[in-house]
Amino acid sequence: MTTTLQLTIDCADPARLVRFWATALGYEPEAPPEGFPDWRAYWLHLGVPEEELGEGDCADSVVDPTGAGPRVWFQQVPEGKSGKNRLHLDLKVGGGRSVPLETRRERVDAEVARLLAAGASRLRVLSTDGLDHYAVTLRDPEGNEFCVC
Repeated sequence: MTTTLQLTIDCADPARLVRFWATALGYEPEAPPEGFPDWRAYWLHLGVPEEELGEGDCADSVVDPTGAGPRVWFQQVPEGKSGKNRLHLDLKVGGGRSVPLETRRERVDAEVARLLAAGASRLRVLSTDGLDHYAVTLRDPEGNEFCVC
């Protein structure tokens, strides 16, 4: 038996995070099961009450169009984020240690600018003189921390 991985992120507004993380990861909103025009129709078919579904088409997950990365599901929960994440994502865009630090910094900064425009907010820059490392910690639209490195 093979174990697969799904990343689940608790949130207040799945549709908002679907849009943000699809942009951030180059993923796509997951298509509804075959035979259903949208996720709302699917959930209603299963008997989920209308009042639990909120607005919109109820899309709550993103998938890697290449099939290589894990599915990310945004699980709506009633409580808000209350502290620092114990797990976070690293979006690795710099190219690794074989790439000169200045080039990695330019790549990271370009990606940070793109994600800020998509709704992220900057938390801190991780850079120390003399250390061959550069990263920027951001927050998604609901405050979940992640790094661009």
